[in-house]
Amino acid sequence: MTFVVPFDGSNLAEAALARAVEYGRALEEDVVAVTVVPERTRYAREKNWIGEDEPYDIDAAVDRLREQVGDLAPDAAFEYDRIREFPSEDRIADHVERLALEYDPSVVFLGSDNVGRVVTPLTSVGVHVAAERVYDVFVVRQLHPPKVDALEPHTEFYEDE
Repeated sequence: MTFVVPFDGSNLAEAALARAVEYGRALEEDVVAVTVVPERTRYAREKNWIGEDEPYDIDAAVDRLREQVGDLAPDAAFEYDRIREFPSEDRIADHVERLALEYDPSVVFLGSDNVGRVVTPLTSVGVHVAAERVYDVFVVRQLHPPKVDALEPHTEFYEDE
């Protein structure tokens, strides 16, 4: 089995990746980061992959995301899927789920500050990914080290703490 992390480069996605690495080390599980890369400039700007006036180079964005994953989790695999259509959150979630299911995950580590709230926003990819019932979901809402004594905190991620 594998720990899968949907990864968009955000702070909470980084925290989810760090947490997956921590649990992966403790439980001897592999970690895979999966990313969906829409070929739409607006999405890239919303995710801060590019600046306001910067042109969107999809291959460069993928390389930056791969490098970001490699910096935090050198042993993790990185898988991505490019999509052409304008991405609604549920369409992105469908692609993330398909990528995740290729690895038969035991747990998906999801960085989200809004999954699981009583009032759930309809614009969250995490809501859709968390709805899948074939794997457990570990929701990472905090950027601080884990509070589980048996886990060794990811030193590179928490170095500013």
